[in-house]
Amino acid sequence: MDWVYTGLGLVILLLAGDALVKGAVNLALRLGIPALIVGLTIVAFGTSAPELLISIRAVLDGAPGIALGNVVGSNTANILLVLGIPALIAPILTSQCDTRKTYLGMLAASVLFIVICFLGPITWIHGLVLLAGLALLLWDQARDARAHRAQGEAAVDEAEDLEGADPAMPGWKVGVWLVLGLIGLPLGANLLVEGAVNIARDFGISETAIGLTLVAVGTSLPELATTVVAAMRRHAEVALGNVIGSNMFNLLGIMGVTGLIRPVPVEAQFLTTDLWVMLGASLLLIPFVLMGRNLTRLAGAGLLALYAGYLAIVLG
Repeated sequence: MDWVYTGLGLVILLLAGDALVKGAVNLALRLGIPALIVGLTIVAFGTSAPELLISIRAVLDGAPGIALGNVVGSNTANILLVLGIPALIAPILTSQCDTRKTYLGMLAASVLFIVICFLGPITWIHGLVLLAGLALLLWDQARDARAHRAQGEAAVDEAEDLEGADPAMPGWKVGVWLVLGLIGLPLGANLLVEGAVNIARDFGISETAIGLTLVAVGTSLPELATTVVAAMRRHAEVALGNVIGSNMFNLLGIMGVTGLIRPVPVEAQFLTTDLWVMLGASLLLIPFVLMGRNLTRLAGAGLLALYAGYLAIVLG
């Protein structure tokens, strides 16, 4: 039954996350927010909603290893897996978009989070620092949105191709999607955490390893779906924006809120291995974001090979 609970929880999380993204994207576009900003914020944060609910549920259930492993593992998976698979399907034309500013913000968030982990456990004070960092990034995004709007309505065509966007969607349907997402996410998170914890105990696997692998990959599936569609439609800015924005929200928003709820201890494994793998994976994007190179199929295969090696080490 634990596998059933885990699988059912994951399915509910994915469906609820998709519903929340659809509702949030269409609500944001109705409010006149540009498509690029939606990709960097609404889509990225919406697809991170499963991680948020999982982490909160895990610390409340006394399984902090799953909470921290979920965030760190998801960030690693977002780069190596979520960008690797779409690149194999269709090369991501990263040279045609400019995400340098947000990428540097992601690196800064990663460094800040690593420093806080070494000062651990992550307490409410650290949570406030992380949330302050998120507020600063959101303020910067809002400023960019205002500047974009002042330049005209160039994002109208982009909005039509944005994942989950439907210009003809009536207001009541937007509300239904939002409600379904908000109800389904906590339900799915509860089932997934309960099943994952029991599986870890039955097989003698640490909660941290479960969080870094099973839970992290499962909760990264919304990002994977969004990025695959964006890559196939040649929208590199949405593909990269989704991953970068999601990683920033994972570190600053999810762990910020989690730290406010209950202290999160940091195991030695994170300090010696997993945090550095996460940072190393982030640095691998330098050629594609800062040097104007496209994310080709060969590069995608390399990312996937690195992720397979990391999983082997964690589970070994």
